[in-house]
Amino acid sequence: MENAGITCGAVCVYPSRVAGAVKTLDKIGVDIPVAAVATGFPSGQYHLQTRLQEIKLTIADGAKEIDIVINREMALTGNWEGLYKELKLMRAACGDAHMKAILAVGELGSMNNVYKASLVAMMAGADFIKTSTGKEGVNAILPVGVVMCRAIRDFYEHTGHKVGFKPAGGIRAAKDALVWLMLIKEELGNDWLNNHMFRIGASGLLGDIERQLFHYVYGRYAAASELPMA
Repeated sequence: MENAGITCGAVCVYPSRVAGAVKTLDKIGVDIPVAAVATGFPSGQYHLQTRLQEIKLTIADGAKEIDIVINREMALTGNWEGLYKELKLMRAACGDAHMKAILAVGELGSMNNVYKASLVAMMAGADFIKTSTGKEGVNAILPVGVVMCRAIRDFYEHTGHKVGFKPAGGIRAAKDALVWLMLIKEELGNDWLNNHMFRIGASGLLGDIERQLFHYVYGRYAAASELPMA
């Protein structure tokens, strides 16, 4: 599989690690964008100006994608206009960088709030909406995925603008990844079946993907000691 061209969609790090990640990827000649979890990840409970400044500093260090965290308090209290205004400022701070809006679905209280937060994030200019930080009690689960995908589809049907989707948190097996791919196929269609429109938060998944590729090549599963990412 060495020549199959399989890579991750991006390398996601904390803001303080962006410069080092960019330098290392450049040194080894790997053209993979660096993403950063800015805006006070994972809680997002920082002053707005602090969050905006973190975005700008991270982009200056070379990040091409910014994973912001929405203000859950505004979502829980129904302050959708306030949330929209915050996200618009974050979108402006991102400039040319892609903005992925993390909804932290496990802390939004209801599927209705998940749907509304999805729409607000897309209306504010998010390039992706993302389920979770991975730090909540409930992260990427299929019922939430259905709601978010249908929000993306509704937004596309009303505006003609396509927004990406990223489930993250708790996806650890390649078979689980296949289920999410089927969800995207059924709810959004083939236009979303690429790394420009669909990503998976894969920090816990890479080891099993490598294990499955090993089985495909050698016809057997490897011991953990044989897999560098395991």
